[in-house]
Amino acid sequence: MTVALMWEARAVPGRGGELLQWARAQRLDPGPLRRETFRAPQDRVLVITWWDAPYDAELPELPEPDSALITRAVHRWRFESVGTG
Repeated sequence: MTVALMWEARAVPGRGGELLQWARAQRLDPGPLRRETFRAPQDRVLVITWWDAPYDAELPELPEPDSALITRAVHRWRFESVGTG
């Protein structure tokens, strides 16, 4: 089964680049099958990781950044793949 973990944070205004750099520097052990990092308006950063694991498996996740860098707690979601098409 493929499980996708989503991690989304919103930086303090003007610090989106710093949050993006921080997120990209975080290592996961073991590493995921795939990892993509996105940015959006309002200094938001999204990281999606894909894993070959059961839905409820314990998987490494990105931590919370320093509270001085973000405007709110990180949002996290877990999804299971239902295929393509």
